[in-house]
Amino acid sequence: METPKLPCPPQSLLGCLCVGFNVDVRHPRLFHGPAEAQFGYKVLQRVGGGEKWLLVGAPWDSNRQGDVYKCRVGPPNTNCTKANLGTTMRAAPLSSAPASAPGWTVISGRWGPSRLRHSVSGGMAAVCGAPCRDVATPCRCQLRPPLAGCSTYMDIVIVLDGSNSIYPWYEVQNFLSNILNKFFIGPGQIQVGVLQYGERAVHEWVLGRYQTAEEVVEAAKNISRQEGRETRTAFAIHQACTEAFSPERGGRADATRLMIVVTDGESHDGEELPEQALCLADAGPPSPQVLGHYLRRQQDPEDFIREIKYIASDPDEKYFFNVTDEAALNDIVDALGDRIFSLEGTHGYNESSFELEMSQIGFSLHLLEDGILFGTVGAYDWDGAVLEESRRGRIIPPRKAFEKEFPLELKNHAAYLGYAVSSLQLPGGQRLYVAGAPRFQHKGKVILFEMGTTGTVTVAQALTGEQIGSYFGSEVCALDVDGDGVTDVLLVAAPMYLGAQSREMGRVYLYRVGQRLLAPAGTLHANKKPQDSRFGYALAAVPDLNHDGFNDVVVGAPLEDGHRGAVYVYHGAPGTLLPNYKQRIEAAALSPTLSYFGRSVDGQLDLDGDGLVDLAVGAQGVAVLLRSRQIVQINTSLTVEPPAINVIQKNCQRGGTGAVCLRARVCFRAGTRARGQQDREIELRYNVSLEERTPGARAAFDSSARRLLQRRLELSLGRQSCLRFPFHVLDTTDYLRPLSFTVRLAMAESTGPVLDERSPTTIRKLIPFFKDCGEDDECVTDLVLRATMDIVGSSRQSPHVLRKGRRKVVVDVVLENKKENAYNASLLLRFTNNLHFSSLALQDTSPVKLECTALPGHRRLCSVGYPVFRSLAKVSFTLELEFSCSVLLDRAEVTLEASSDSTEATLEDNMVQLSAPIRYEPDLFLSSDANLHRYEVHPLGTFPHGPGPEFKTMVKVRTYGGGGGVGSWGVLAHLALPPGAEFWEPRQWGTATVVPVHPEDLLHVDRLDCSNAWCQELSCQLGRLDRGGEVSIHILRTIHNDFFRGAKFRSVKVISTIWLGVPESSMLLLEEGAHRREVGDPRTLAAPQTWGTGLYRHPPSLFPPFFFCRWCLKSSRGSGCPSPSGSWWAASWGGCSSWH
Repeated sequence: METPKLPCPPQSLLGCLCVGFNVDVRHPRLFHGPAEAQFGYKVLQRVGGGEKWLLVGAPWDSNRQGDVYKCRVGPPNTNCTKANLGTTMRAAPLSSAPASAPGWTVISGRWGPSRLRHSVSGGMAAVCGAPCRDVATPCRCQLRPPLAGCSTYMDIVIVLDGSNSIYPWYEVQNFLSNILNKFFIGPGQIQVGVLQYGERAVHEWVLGRYQTAEEVVEAAKNISRQEGRETRTAFAIHQACTEAFSPERGGRADATRLMIVVTDGESHDGEELPEQALCLADAGPPSPQVLGHYLRRQQDPEDFIREIKYIASDPDEKYFFNVTDEAALNDIVDALGDRIFSLEGTHGYNESSFELEMSQIGFSLHLLEDGILFGTVGAYDWDGAVLEESRRGRIIPPRKAFEKEFPLELKNHAAYLGYAVSSLQLPGGQRLYVAGAPRFQHKGKVILFEMGTTGTVTVAQALTGEQIGSYFGSEVCALDVDGDGVTDVLLVAAPMYLGAQSREMGRVYLYRVGQRLLAPAGTLHANKKPQDSRFGYALAAVPDLNHDGFNDVVVGAPLEDGHRGAVYVYHGAPGTLLPNYKQRIEAAALSPTLSYFGRSVDGQLDLDGDGLVDLAVGAQGVAVLLRSRQIVQINTSLTVEPPAINVIQKNCQRGGTGAVCLRARVCFRAGTRARGQQDREIELRYNVSLEERTPGARAAFDSSARRLLQRRLELSLGRQSCLRFPFHVLDTTDYLRPLSFTVRLAMAESTGPVLDERSPTTIRKLIPFFKDCGEDDECVTDLVLRATMDIVGSSRQSPHVLRKGRRKVVVDVVLENKKENAYNASLLLRFTNNLHFSSLALQDTSPVKLECTALPGHRRLCSVGYPVFRSLAKVSFTLELEFSCSVLLDRAEVTLEASSDSTEATLEDNMVQLSAPIRYEPDLFLSSDANLHRYEVHPLGTFPHGPGPEFKTMVKVRTYGGGGGVGSWGVLAHLALPPGAEFWEPRQWGTATVVPVHPEDLLHVDRLDCSNAWCQELSCQLGRLDRGGEVSIHILRTIHNDFFRGAKFRSVKVISTIWLGVPESSMLLLEEGAHRREVGDPRTLAAPQTWGTGLYRHPPSLFPPFFFCRWCLKSSRGSGCPSPSGSWWAASWGGCSSWH
């Protein structure tokens, strides 16, 4: 029964845009049948007598005889009715195709899994005509068995030992049930009778009494043991030979006769067995199978075995079975079936090699222009073959016809040639037959060949599979893409091809048909997910589904999605088939209960009356009918007035400000190439948008102040409908990039037509801004930038020196446009970190506006004449920058770069880079102080021994905080401290040679300094000095009394020199002599009438070289340097360095 499918939920417009295919998956029609009968194994569309049908094969129906169901495509709730072909054909309808005559259908069949495990028939075909449309009566079909099939027309009599020695009896009953289930019992097929014997013989039932296997098995269960003390086997065989096969007891004169004897021991009338053997021989072949013998009570079986073998058919190893007890009878059921199979299947007496007896004609078929090509997979010991029945007559190729491609030494390998058949029409008019052999050498083969009227075969080409077990050639499909009568493509399926993760993904090979040979053209692409799929299990060429003028192909994959299945649709193209699928129809989208969807496909006819081809798909117990939908083309045009946006001339008011207003006109026209209703109305959904997916709004619709409008429209095929959409442009900085206006459309109906995949669903128009830039509408501008800086400095040797009171730099800038308009012109200012932006002032009365905004990293971006810097315009301005007091760099750089959204003619003059070397003159103050200004030396003899008193000198370096001063670092404080050791020896000090004053000449010198005494020099690195900061240097020295004991003097003033300096690489510059100070050390006085006497080769120093140096930083927020202490002095050692 058909099950209606609920419509899918509505989707958004963006989710329902044209997807390029037209098989409707939202409204399938599902026809249900018995799943256990394999309903859905094959599907076939059929039209006849004004009715439309879906024929569905069920090969296991009617006790596995097979049948066809007729499902009328009409009212929603239509039942499928059995055609009852099985009672006539005794075969399962596995292959079917519409015949060339209208109203007729060819149905071919073979035995499905029959009552004998291997038993199959030669097959047959039926041509069923118009009477099949009457569901009340069986179809009248003309049977056309092309060959005399393997005979199952057989009478079998089982001669059963029922004497007392048979025990347990139920094991014998089980054996009977099992073996009887192997027989294909029915009218015109096998008849079974049972004769039980002991001392006497009884006919339990005669031949023909029971018509089905079920009835015979039930009767076997009710057989009671006859019992008896004697086993009269010869007597029972005589009764069976003379009575059981007689016409009076149901025997058929033309049926093959088979006797099965089941006994357990030596007979009591064994001497009569040779006579009965002669009787059997006179009755004609075949001789009976003889079963039996098992040991009981340790009796010697040799005589019995010799007895049974005597009456059994030869050779004994094939027709004699020996079991140990009644329970073991069931172990030989299959072997017994094989023996019966060979008896009924071969023509000659005791033969075992088959020719055409098991051809299975009808396993596959292909309609020719003048006949039918059948596949006979069972022919020639399952090597397979083909058979043609046409106007040329019946053509049966002999076994040797295929010997070149299928060598005789491989005859037991079961190539299954004829598993799939087809034909090709070559460009020159030549016709080639195609036959697949999926088991050939386990990889499969497809041959293309010609066949003469005598059965001769000429193979033109052979295609071989690439993977063992892939079943290459199990399906073939020839496709005439453009319908010109010449085959363009051949598809060959290998549905069991192992893909990723060793999954049976399947593969379909594509071959292009040339003048005489086929060329590989890749494979069809399916779902890439690693899964069991069996893609290619079913193939079908279908008429042009998408109305593009090219025929298409449908491929089944029944194991995809966990055996739920899927079907793929591939579209044709000029001379080929597109390898990427256009639609994947998964079973889950149709019904949650579908399984093995895609096991068969067919699509040739229009079954729903809309003039379009529909698709039939078989599943497990279900046949699915999918309608194709009309394809329409929507031609959309879009115009905008005015055609450009003039931002200089506002033409309307929006939101209280001037704006540019425009109006868009959108027109739709619908058409179709498909047959069917040409005057129908379709419903269209569409949206219009401004600046789609672009951040920042530059325009909006007048009706809603939004950028997106969604609408519906009723549209007639062949007619045009137009709509208008007014909108306005907002103020924006982006005037060069065109404004986009977009129309997106989709069909509103889920059951109606679909958009052609080649019909655009998105139409976008770019609306340019009016630029006033000539006929080409391309603005080519030439921005020329000039700039000068008021500071000079050519090199490091002659830098620009920054002094107190002069901390600014002025840049004069001129920018002009010498060509066409420059839109969104801008000037980017970049300057080094030691400069700060101060001001920008226009120098003339030019109407050009200049607006600057700060950017990160010492940059300014200035818009010039927004929105357009007109042609031949010019602007001059002054840029004032101020030097940083905290960041000192050795160069000051200013970079200016002009740009616009227009095309620049010459980029070389768009950038100016100004640079000058910089040195800084710090504002430093140097001062000093000492805590001992006078030291009096006592007369000779009263000098204390050891060092004299300690005295301290403090030097301060201070930076001024006001007046724009800069901080300093890298300043060195130098101290020259006289006198030192080796007092009188000449030494080099600076650039002069110093000759120290001898101690005895001190009477004539009133001062000691570095010009007449050797000086010890200290150098201290002051570190960073911020504005208002202070550094103190403390020097601790000791007066050495021993010096004065050997000196002659009255009064000596010792002068130390302090000066500041910087390294040559420093950015600081100190004026010569501006930072030098003399510090008076303690004046030394001799006591009256007392002179120091004595000469020393190495007199001691006045101030020994033992000293400490300390510096501290005093900031404007600090409280000064700490007071010296012992620990502090020790910790400060090394702050300065000294040398002689």
